[in-house]
Amino acid sequence: MSGNNMLKIGIPKGSLEEATVNLFARSGWKIRKHHRNYFPEINDPELTARLCRVQEIPRYLEDGVLDVGLTGKDWLLETGADVVTVSDLVYSKVSNRPARWVLAVAGDSPYVRPEDLAGCTIATELLGVTRRYFEDAGIPVKVQYSWGATEAKVVEGLADAIVEVTETGTTIKAHGLRIIAEVLLTNTVLIAGKAAWADPWKRAKIEQIDLLLQGALRADSLVGLKMNVPAHNLDAVLDQLPSLNSPTVAGLRDSTWYAVEIVVENDLVRDLIPRLRSAGAEGIIEYSLNKVI
Repeated sequence: MSGNNMLKIGIPKGSLEEATVNLFARSGWKIRKHHRNYFPEINDPELTARLCRVQEIPRYLEDGVLDVGLTGKDWLLETGADVVTVSDLVYSKVSNRPARWVLAVAGDSPYVRPEDLAGCTIATELLGVTRRYFEDAGIPVKVQYSWGATEAKVVEGLADAIVEVTETGTTIKAHGLRIIAEVLLTNTVLIAGKAAWADPWKRAKIEQIDLLLQGALRADSLVGLKMNVPAHNLDAVLDQLPSLNSPTVAGLRDSTWYAVEIVVENDLVRDLIPRLRSAGAEGIIEYSLNKVI
């Protein structure tokens, strides 16, 4: 391995940190963090990792400090960094769903549409995106940067509305706020610096990481099923099976039986297994998947 064959990767610190470390573990890379250390160990001699604030990762890639990293689509738009978007990785700290930046007001306020906020003050961390949202809508507002505890700004009378990120809306509602519009749908993205992407070795390494991360995310929503099926029930069982591809069907030593294996959506299994049993399948085994490529 030459001295240039080292990829510098940015791991988001904060709310995405644990979910990202777990995703990499399922993909084959064990990231070992050290207390008060921003340079975790990773079990790949071709990778060096750094923990960074998600808001800073796009700029570090643009400046060549890092080669590749994970950030939010929101912060990529906010910074306007000139980088390569390799892929969408839809996961977050609590789910595998995109998050939303929403416009929220006090529950008892008279505001029901963004237009009603003309002349009002909006508090948010996502300053640039929020300004562009109101400018594009032709609504004159004052947008102030919020240094945290954004939901409290309306309650404390420091702003008329906020633009804040949410996955479930629970925190917004808990603060007595009401969502009146969606400003931006966002998710995690894998991004690369342009110089790194132009380097053949680094690009191949980045594509390897992307392939395995995507495979691990895909596996989150799928499970494998194995079962034995008498020959005379095979068609009835196969009629019950959805699949990523066609099911694998193999004859057993006893020619009157078949082994059937399938990959299915996790949320289908609870209804599918009883139907398979009724159709004649026996010895049904459900197993989790690590990666689906």
